[in-house]
Amino acid sequence: MELIELHHLSKSYGSVTAVQDLSLTLNPGRVTGLIGANGAGKSTTLRMLLGLTEPTTGSVTIGGRRYADLAHPIRSIGAMVDPGVFHPRRSGRNALRVIARAEDLPGRRVDEVLDLVDLTGAAGRRTGGYSMGMRQRLALAAALLGDPGTLVLDEPANGLDPEGVAWLRALIRSLAAQGRTVLVSSHLLAELAHTVDDVAVLAAGRLVAHRPIDELTDGDDSALETAYLQLTHPNGDSKDRS
Repeated sequence: MELIELHHLSKSYGSVTAVQDLSLTLNPGRVTGLIGANGAGKSTTLRMLLGLTEPTTGSVTIGGRRYADLAHPIRSIGAMVDPGVFHPRRSGRNALRVIARAEDLPGRRVDEVLDLVDLTGAAGRRTGGYSMGMRQRLALAAALLGDPGTLVLDEPANGLDPEGVAWLRALIRSLAAQGRTVLVSSHLLAELAHTVDDVAVLAAGRLVAHRPIDELTDGDDSALETAYLQLTHPNGDSKDRS
């Protein structure tokens, strides 16, 4: 599977620096949680990783190649970023078929991923009638269509009920167990603590920690929030600065 490497990555918008000198390596077979307050640089980092935003300096490689150089990006990296992108009048199955045809993927793959995310029963319904949780599952199915070695999931648990969150956790763990590189960005620290192997913490556009979660929490899943606040507000000021 493929290594994700961020090399001295920076992004500025005029006088505002969103990400500054970020270097990070994500390894196959592990789930990395990307955490930080609103405005910490998470979304900008993901957009640069996915080729949606050009870095001001630095580079991102996936298996040693830039996103722009991937012959078939969907087969290398699957992204779950915006569950609202599907046309509301298309059925879930047809929404995925459009992507599959564009990427020359076999039609059977659509039904495989629908089954994987437990949407087979709703596949014929228009996506405009889907709940938030169902749209999240459909976005995850789209990310998995190309059977990629790398997955980037932005707030994947949004809209899921407790059973859905437990199901998602098991799925993410199983994907990593297959040797895939998985990056999950989320504000749900308690859930991330049950899901990830490593944690990357951003504050004001800088990487302030990248460690195995057990090192941050001493094996206590409930301690991730405390560790995060200590890293991002070392002087004890834990107010939301978003």
